[in-house]
Amino acid sequence: MTNHGHIMVTTTHDDEAKARELAAAVVRERLAACAQVYPIESVYWWDGEVQSGKEWRVDFKSRAELGDRLTAFIGEQHSYDTPEIIVVPVVSGGASYLEWIDAETVS
Repeated sequence: MTNHGHIMVTTTHDDEAKARELAAAVVRERLAACAQVYPIESVYWWDGEVQSGKEWRVDFKSRAELGDRLTAFIGEQHSYDTPEIIVVPVVSGGASYLEWIDAETVS
């Protein structure tokens, strides 16, 4: 296992179709090699009270050097006033998978 400077970027959306559209747009732009979309239940503080609701989480796998471009793109495309955009460094991973991420993202 090795690390070549990779990240996982997470966001959420309240609409499955929009989450999938965002995932496809990011991958099409080659800012991430892949995206995973799956349902979650979120509990959060908003407008002065605890709220909850079904959302769709999107996890993007990319190179660390694309982090700023990727987060900016997500922010521009997102419909939330304050979208979740979290960047987590990949500490380690399978060498061939990380090499695949390198090969499938823009230089």
